[in-house]
Amino acid sequence: MWYNNILETIGNTPLVKLNNIVKDIPATVLAKIETTNPGNSIKDRMAIKMIEDAEKSGKLKPGGTIIEGTSGNTGMGLAMAAIIKGYKCIFTTTDKQSKEKVDALRAFGAEVIVCPTNVEPEDLRSYYSVSSRLEREVPNSWKPNQYDNLSNSQAHYEQTGPEIWEQTEGKITHLIVGVGTGGTISGTGKYLKEKNPNIKVWGIDTYGSVFKKYKETGIFDKNEIYPYITEGIGEDFLPANVNFDVIDLFEKVTDKEAALMTREVCRQEGIFVGNSAGAAVAGLLQLKDQLKPEDVVVVIFHDHGSRYMGKMYNEDWLRERGFLKDEKLTARTILAKKETGEIVTIDCEKTVSEAFNTMSTMNISQIPVTQKGMLVGKLEESDILSALLENPSVKSATVETVMGSTFPFVDLNTSIDRLSSLINKDNSAVLVELEDGRFDIITQYDIINAIKG
Repeated sequence: MWYNNILETIGNTPLVKLNNIVKDIPATVLAKIETTNPGNSIKDRMAIKMIEDAEKSGKLKPGGTIIEGTSGNTGMGLAMAAIIKGYKCIFTTTDKQSKEKVDALRAFGAEVIVCPTNVEPEDLRSYYSVSSRLEREVPNSWKPNQYDNLSNSQAHYEQTGPEIWEQTEGKITHLIVGVGTGGTISGTGKYLKEKNPNIKVWGIDTYGSVFKKYKETGIFDKNEIYPYITEGIGEDFLPANVNFDVIDLFEKVTDKEAALMTREVCRQEGIFVGNSAGAAVAGLLQLKDQLKPEDVVVVIFHDHGSRYMGKMYNEDWLRERGFLKDEKLTARTILAKKETGEIVTIDCEKTVSEAFNTMSTMNISQIPVTQKGMLVGKLEESDILSALLENPSVKSATVETVMGSTFPFVDLNTSIDRLSSLINKDNSAVLVELEDGRFDIITQYDIINAIKG
């Protein structure tokens, strides 16, 4: 047996029991592994549904251009379908999204426009507004509008809900879903509640999003809105696909908990998932006291970890945001082990001879160069030697005539791996920005000394 095209492989994703990461939860917990869809995310389901419904209604015509604001996964599903069906794609996304998502969309031949995250949805620069403008300007174009297009939730009502019901033999008691557009939780939840009204549907939200407070109070509070890092869930407006009547409660998860739990799912269960799955598991653990041993919980694992290699699976990225403990040596811990002292610099107007004398007196092999107090370069013993061999009279010249470009700058959370990669034949040291605005220096000797303990 074979499939006629890749679109026919969408759906029928496996349900897998979680064991280690949920050991403290008094229930059976099953993960719906949506990464096995051809686009590696649950968004494949609704992408093809939106296209097919638009074709039937005449909104999407042959040879047309699909224009959508997407964080990546919906775009992947749309781009994949567009290739098979002969459409072009233009996507707008935000600068919050991982580079891997943008690169993946471009790999499918889509044009991707990256817009600023921290603007209001109605701002002309927002990825919502830009996609709407392009729809007006580009001939024969169609905007799916995944947030308000009810084909989104209908796809899950027709597919995801029935699959879960059949796979659990009707035993499911709780559905846990990270909520972004709202299509997955609303469509799946609606189907399941029609089969059994006692099933609880829990939505996972993030801090900086409006969903939880709106569900609990009916108030759309703009004070709830602020920038957040978690991808794929939460919104600063109310998409039409979010059916608050279907969702029993929302639980908020911090950026840190979502990021770290994403990694833990991979490490403890061997399932390579994205950020929204980590948030969903973190939210489930926060709600564990509401579960009983006889409960059967299904958690949606929305997308694949490969989309987050530069973020949640990158230790330097985590350290920069204070999400990861200093298990490895960092610039901060290396400086703590180093002998303290005033950082020696040399003004660029000083002579090479004066600089060498300073370096000899201080027993250092390199020195940052300043101009009016600002760092402008570096001088190393090798620079002086090369210059003198070429022209002995250079000892009377100014430092700026022989200096090299300044040492690389890093922050206090930079890992030892990154520090080691920056210290090479071109740079014998790195400069560390301190919290009070000053800087310190780390050399290869300092790293060795810190490792030795």
